[in-house]
Amino acid sequence: MKKPWAGRFKQKTSGLVESFTESVSFDSRLWKHDIAGSIAHAKMLSKQKIIPKKDASAIVKGLEKIAKEIATGRFRFKKELEDVHMNIESALTNKIGAAGKKLHTARSRNDQVALDLRLYLREETGGITSLILEIQKSLLKIAEKNADILMPGYTHMQRAQPVLLSHHLLAYIEMLQRDRSRFEDCMKRMDVLPLGSCALAGTTLPIDRASVAKELGFSSVSKNSIDSVSDRDFAIEFLSCSSVCIMHLSRLAEELVLWSSEEFGFIEISDTFTTGSSIMPQKKNPDVAELIRGKTGRVFGSLIALLTIMKGLPLSYNRDMQEDKQPVFDTVDTIKSCLEILNKMLPEIKFNALRMRTTAGEGFSTATDLAEYLVKKGMPFREAHEITGRIVLYCINSNKDLISLELKELRAFSLNISRDIYTALEPAESVKKRTSYGGTSPSEVKRQIKQYRQMFRK
Repeated sequence: MKKPWAGRFKQKTSGLVESFTESVSFDSRLWKHDIAGSIAHAKMLSKQKIIPKKDASAIVKGLEKIAKEIATGRFRFKKELEDVHMNIESALTNKIGAAGKKLHTARSRNDQVALDLRLYLREETGGITSLILEIQKSLLKIAEKNADILMPGYTHMQRAQPVLLSHHLLAYIEMLQRDRSRFEDCMKRMDVLPLGSCALAGTTLPIDRASVAKELGFSSVSKNSIDSVSDRDFAIEFLSCSSVCIMHLSRLAEELVLWSSEEFGFIEISDTFTTGSSIMPQKKNPDVAELIRGKTGRVFGSLIALLTIMKGLPLSYNRDMQEDKQPVFDTVDTIKSCLEILNKMLPEIKFNALRMRTTAGEGFSTATDLAEYLVKKGMPFREAHEITGRIVLYCINSNKDLISLELKELRAFSLNISRDIYTALEPAESVKKRTSYGGTSPSEVKRQIKQYRQMFRK
């Protein structure tokens, strides 16, 4: 099959080279965006009188027919045509004749692929932010439904202080809110039209890039043609945002794995989102959560791959950049699948409220409340901290917990301690009094839930 650059070459391209350099096996997923960009480009060429109106009309109709063929599975992509762009252009020329050869006027595959990838990522990023919002809404519903459940809060994986389960879940909503914000901010830099930059230097033809930007819904036009074709920052930034997001999903997945274990016993994951063992009949494994945790490495790897591809490239376009798509495509598929399955799994999780409440009061979790009690009696915090530490050591040596100590035992450490200390040592009371902004008290968590509910309605 004749190559578009055949005029310069005496010999045919090696079949081995064709197999090595083709990208249509993976970039064919850009067909919608390639056709949309080509239609907008053809309309502009006609408007600017660069090609006849009748040719532009034939091009648009031909491209629309090709789009229907691809959508219905009747189109055959050919590897010898290298990529999605040449496959569509070749099919167009076969359909409408010489007019199809005019489509590539005032553009290069360099700016064409940059356009397609921006259009694709703009669409997919919008979909990902919508999926993140659905996860947030699911977490909010679970938090509201289980608003009063106490659980131990952890630092260093050691029981630290009692908190509300709802407060813990809201932490993930906050993390995901930052993810949405990052993706939305990334879209601003993605939303720039590169088409019209051609190979790298622009064109001598009187094109109207602004009209193409308007047709395709871009908010601005790239300012430097060299940068336009060599820029993949928007893809790297997308992969970076995805890496942070899936890191958050992995942390949530890790807690689901831990909480569903016999050692924790906080939750039971639905049978529909767990698997069994081929040898141990009793097993119920949190495979979905484990796979989310595992797939995080793929997304991190994609980010490193594209950074490595780009790090040593001179301006402007280099064929190395063909390798940008597979990391992007894999990340899109991976993060979407993780968000979708997690959103289905979360509402079916059952919480063991009794177990969580019981463990919330263990491990001297209200020791800080004892120290703050002494602070309220006028004692410097460092002194209160040391006294409380000695009381905890006494409990360990006596095999007791704080709330089981008699008043005389407590007063042996400080005469500032009175009978009202026992209220302060109750986990539920500890939580109730943590009313600082963003804290774990029921009143503060209720305010946070209301705030999120209003935010998600917008």
